Amino acid sequence: MNPKLSELRKKAMALPLLPGVYIMHDKSNAIIYIGKAKALKNRVSQYFGSQNNHPEKVRQMVDHVDDFEYIITDSEFEALILECSLIKQHTPKYNILLKDDKGYSYIRVSPGDWGKLSYVLQKADDGALYIGPYKSSYYVKSAVEEANKIFMLPTCNRQFPRDFRKDRPCLNYHIKQCMAPCTGRVRLEDYRESLHQALDFLKGGSSNSIRQLTAQMEEAAENLEFERAARIRDKIAAVKRMGDKQKVVLSKVLDQDVIASFQNDGKTCFQVFRFEGGRLFDRESFIFDTGDAASETEEFLVSYYTLRTDIPKNIALANGFEGMEDMQRWLSEKRGGKVTLTAPQRGEQAQLCAMCRSNAAEALAQQKGATAREFNVLEELRQTLGLEKLPAYIECYDISNLAGTENVAGMVVYKNGKPLKSAYRKFKIKGFEGQDDYASMAETLTRRFEEYYKAEAADEGFGKLPDLILLDGGKGQVAAVRAVFDRMDIHVPLFGLVKDDKHRTRAVTGDGGEIALSSKRALFAFLSKMQDEVHRFAIGYHHTRRKNAAFRSSLTSIEGVGEVRAKALLKYFRTIDNISKADLTELEAAPKMTKDTARAVFRYFHPEETENLPKN
Repeated sequence: MNPKLSELRKKAMALPLLPGVYIMHDKSNAIIYIGKAKALKNRVSQYFGSQNNHPEKVRQMVDHVDDFEYIITDSEFEALILECSLIKQHTPKYNILLKDDKGYSYIRVSPGDWGKLSYVLQKADDGALYIGPYKSSYYVKSAVEEANKIFMLPTCNRQFPRDFRKDRPCLNYHIKQCMAPCTGRVRLEDYRESLHQALDFLKGGSSNSIRQLTAQMEEAAENLEFERAARIRDKIAAVKRMGDKQKVVLSKVLDQDVIASFQNDGKTCFQVFRFEGGRLFDRESFIFDTGDAASETEEFLVSYYTLRTDIPKNIALANGFEGMEDMQRWLSEKRGGKVTLTAPQRGEQAQLCAMCRSNAAEALAQQKGATAREFNVLEELRQTLGLEKLPAYIECYDISNLAGTENVAGMVVYKNGKPLKSAYRKFKIKGFEGQDDYASMAETLTRRFEEYYKAEAADEGFGKLPDLILLDGGKGQVAAVRAVFDRMDIHVPLFGLVKDDKHRTRAVTGDGGEIALSSKRALFAFLSKMQDEVHRFAIGYHHTRRKNAAFRSSLTSIEGVGEVRAKALLKYFRTIDNISKADLTELEAAPKMTKDTARAVFRYFHPEETENLPKN
């Protein structure tokens, strides 16, 4: 922790309640963060208060702050203009800094008679034909993939005519996405015609391509070239189908940018969809360490549109923020015309924002080895329970016993929406005898967090503080564990999973009452699966202990075998069956066994062989 924290807070509390820009410096006097504030005192003092509620990135920044300065402005808008200018000038380490390193993309046609279409990021002096440059790599990649499918051009590594008839056609031929020149049955003139049609499609777009192809089809029909006319007809149909797929389902898509973000486990992904002419023509993804959630969207807009020269008339945001009017004014001045900045809550524009946000979740999920579906259900859980952050690490508990005997508990863990079996834990209830689910749950969580205070911070296990704890049970279990949390100063969201008469999950309960779950929602399936998993794990442990107890009781009926020896035998031989099959020598060699006791165990399982036992 920063040793100067109290000194910095005292200085921050003396700031005026006026708009302005604050500049954080480290020990070497380098600028590490620049921000703006509507009221400098309120904003800057937040950094130097309690560090528990700050994201890791903010805590790291505060740890490195040695001093700060500030500049008062006449308005928050002037503060925004000054902030943008200073960030561009100093590029502080802890501000969101995007690099304009997308470069340009090209469409490449490989040299030779049997040329192939591909997309590349750089031109090379290799004799190939390059078309471009294009700013949007997404557009070039998508367009080339479409052209290859529509005009059935090969995308494999085979070289023609060198590889004619050397192997069977690949899957693309069988699903009608390649004419398979590798078979040696495709005429060069037909192949080159398809290649030229694909280039016309890429250069002129689908509408122009359809007109040209229609004219070629009619000409072929007039010349009685019916097979060629049929092939062109199929290409026209493919172009139209692809065009229909490209069109956004929504009817009122403006020429605009749509921006959304998704946060999880210390990372934020911003996704930008760029629409033009009613279709998506570019998309960009940016992933970085999560900072201050209150200003993250605003910071991203400043950085993103500082790099961009082509600012659209309309920008839709999945998440609004307090300074949107000033941001809209800054964007309008930068564009030289009016920019409309909105955060739609319903309708088609809100659906576009939701689609963009799902893609941000997918991009972040791919980096973490998860899926967008798992992240989306966690976001639904966050919203349903009113959690401050995504519950990426969840612990769930259940109690199992039979009429108060062999009382046990099971803990299962879900990380990023998937079971993390290496972090599962079992508990044998030790504090009392008999059946008391409330006391059992309280003891389990007490022991769990006693281990937390002993353990060092870790990514999983008892050293990890979960984002959410779920209990198999209702408000009674929640109340019992809440008392444990209060006593041990644990601040983790706590809820119970309530079942109906048929033992199916029907609701989530917390301090504020029950929250019903719809059986048609993905969240219902997710929680039901988790509740079934923790029940399976707990009852499996219970059955194991009951079985072992039954085994021990049968062993302790043998003369000379008590509880300690019974446990030692089971541990050594693993099962009762192995003990029953062991010979006298093996029994005598077992831990804690004497020769007399070994003979007694052998006689118990082999009464018919008692006469054949060797005498002492």
